[in-house]
Amino acid sequence: MDLGLSGRAVLVVGGGGLIGRAVVGRLREEGATAVVASRSTEPDATGTRLRLDARDDASATAAVEAVLAHHGRLDGLVVTAAPSAQTLDATRNDDPAQVLEAFDAKAVVFLRLAAAALPVMREAGYGRVVGISGQNAFLTGGTTGAVRNAALIVTAKNLADAVAGSGVTVNTVSPGTVTPTPAAEVQPGRGGESSPDQVADLVAFLLSPRAAAISGESIATGHRVRGVVTF
Repeated sequence: MDLGLSGRAVLVVGGGGLIGRAVVGRLREEGATAVVASRSTEPDATGTRLRLDARDDASATAAVEAVLAHHGRLDGLVVTAAPSAQTLDATRNDDPAQVLEAFDAKAVVFLRLAAAALPVMREAGYGRVVGISGQNAFLTGGTTGAVRNAALIVTAKNLADAVAGSGVTVNTVSPGTVTPTPAAEVQPGRGGESSPDQVADLVAFLLSPRAAAISGESIATGHRVRGVVTF
């Protein structure tokens, strides 16, 4: 299937991470220009990347402007940037300070970047925004991880509603455990595992013109938590 991504410009924030690298690779396979943005300026496989401090409004705006200046368009934004779940302190799951920090580093970062990109996309009459959340948004037992991911999903839904009918869509992808060698079985009370490439395949589709009818959704990869119904 031709996804229609050839020649399109997509800003991938956090493109040096596990999922981000897979998204960048998939987009380039489809002929898209994937612009990697991160706090590092180390070159990636195809050249230098944009330096971006996703916690700074001016830096987010500058990254969008840089893509427009170099490529003349911005067709998509993927936000994979967030501290790894392994960096969260399980002994501080209910600590307001850790919850607030995690919320800011994921949900607010997504909002900031989307807010910088959406006006450009609305003016063009086309755009795709995809954020990476996680299936612990639907589970209890880990307040910090649940809050930061649930807040991202709610934020994306609000943005999707705000741009409904404009040719711009906003969605989130919620993986369970992401590993290069995902297990086929799904344990009760857990989400299924998926590989970075499997996540990237879904992201690429959501970025494509073929996904025009999908917006405001949070789509699980692997398998949505076994034994849990969400509406």
